[in-house]
Amino acid sequence: MRDKSTPVLRRRRTLLLQQLPPPPALLRGSLIERYKRCGKPGCHCAGGPGHGPKYYLSMSHSGARPQMDYVPQAALEEVRTALANYQRTRDILEELCAINAELLRRRERL
Repeated sequence: MRDKSTPVLRRRRTLLLQQLPPPPALLRGSLIERYKRCGKPGCHCAGGPGHGPKYYLSMSHSGARPQMDYVPQAALEEVRTALANYQRTRDILEELCAINAELLRRRERL
């Protein structure tokens, strides 16, 4: 960042702000893939990996155990997209903060 001019930093910041996903399209957590055995002795899952894959959204909260919620197959791509949007938002915010810190270091207005 230090090797870039102030106008370049400001243009980059404007571009990053335009790339932020809309807040309703964000989801924090991890997607977990699981296979489960049903317990029936004659079922094909008894000798294999199990039924599945089944997907669960794992979300951790401060001071609590992670919460796991089942994700129906019909919602899987939407959940994957929302999780990717959240990660992209975090990456953008990190870069925005670095730009703002550099502007502050230069005694420029934010």
